Amino acid sequence: MSVSPQSIEGGAPAGPADGVVAKAATGARYALFLLFAINLLNFFDRQLLGALGEPVRHEFNLSDTALGTLGTVFTIIYAFVGLPLGALSDRWYRNRLIALGTAFWSVLTAATGFAQNYVQIFIARLGVGVGEAVCAPAGQSLIGDLFPPKQRSKAMGVFMLGLPAGIFLAYISAGAIATKFGWRAAFWFACIPGIILALMALRIPEPVRGALDPGRVVTTAKDAVKSPFLTVLGLPTMWWIIMSGIFHNFNMYAINSFNTPFLQRFHEMSLLNASYVSSFSVGAVGAIGLLVGGWLADKMSAKRRNGRLVVSAAAMAIAAPCIFMAINQPKGAIITYIVFMTMGTITMFVYYATVYAAIQDVIEPRLRGTAVALYFCFMYILGASMGPVGTGFLSDHFAHKAMIDAGASTMTEAFKAIGLHNAMYAIPVLALAAAVVLFAASRTMEKDVRKQQMAHTSAL
Repeated sequence: MSVSPQSIEGGAPAGPADGVVAKAATGARYALFLLFAINLLNFFDRQLLGALGEPVRHEFNLSDTALGTLGTVFTIIYAFVGLPLGALSDRWYRNRLIALGTAFWSVLTAATGFAQNYVQIFIARLGVGVGEAVCAPAGQSLIGDLFPPKQRSKAMGVFMLGLPAGIFLAYISAGAIATKFGWRAAFWFACIPGIILALMALRIPEPVRGALDPGRVVTTAKDAVKSPFLTVLGLPTMWWIIMSGIFHNFNMYAINSFNTPFLQRFHEMSLLNASYVSSFSVGAVGAIGLLVGGWLADKMSAKRRNGRLVVSAAAMAIAAPCIFMAINQPKGAIITYIVFMTMGTITMFVYYATVYAAIQDVIEPRLRGTAVALYFCFMYILGASMGPVGTGFLSDHFAHKAMIDAGASTMTEAFKAIGLHNAMYAIPVLALAAAVVLFAASRTMEKDVRKQQMAHTSAL
């Protein structure tokens, strides 16, 4: 079914062309700003536990594996719930989905602060994962229909600014709040802006699906594909992108869960100072990668369809040695650590502006919510969920080995520092692997786009 690009789903045709264009541009800017704010809160709330990992570990006497498992259960429930929510975002009002999800995860974030034992924190984090599973499929699908292809990487970069901004604010505020009021208060404070943003999300415009994609048939939410999951997974490019997400998000969640504990243990920093270093070196500077990477990717994609993926592959190839050098610094070399980790973070964040926009490019409008949900399901279950618990397991393993090698019978904080330091070396290895599979994705993209266009045309 085709509809006019000047109409809104479920509404009457719009007025004069100039007024429609101006109104659409204003609505798109408002939507992008609000989606950025919601995405910021999304990553702020999920990062609080990583920022406060050490006080939580000490209060409940947890191992690194148990601490990492809290991050893992979040990502697993996020991944599984995201599949039906992604499919729903291709059929229902995306603004309403985002509003409901934001309100739900905000309430469960506050509940984390009331937890009295490990099981209660576990359950609260499951709830946060359910709510936050709405944000990516519905938000990215909206951006794909609010902005034309030539602006899509930049718009996606602005949306994903919520990632470094949320991480930065989580680190910078969590340490200060925990020092003054205790770690629980940080989770309570996070609830209020979430409820406000949930109400504001209801005013996000619901655009026509595919209206801004030249050469593609404009569709409504009712024009659903019979086998959406199989159709998406029938594209080799999506499999390469999914594999890159597995490697990349293992790394990002490992860093976000253990960077502050690493600075506290290995470099012997206080919680407050470690939070400040993390807020900058693995948080705020990511904005540079998103904006510069998004701008460069838009330029490259204007010249070649696979330009975004080429930029992303090059960025990840640069990130790997930078992160290795940061981890490899001797105890106390904080300045050098910051320099290398900053460069690694900037280049790693290029991934989000490039790959997320590339998904919108390679997948037809009717399947974008489904494609994002599938991507997130695989990369969270096999990547992000493994990052915290996998790094925690490696840390415990290497700590135990250090204790045995030293001939000791009691685990000490010094052995835990050695264990976590050794575990962190998995990160640059996987960054290099992500660069390789992204380059492979760039080689199959053109063929997959043509395949979808031919299939859609023959079905009309």
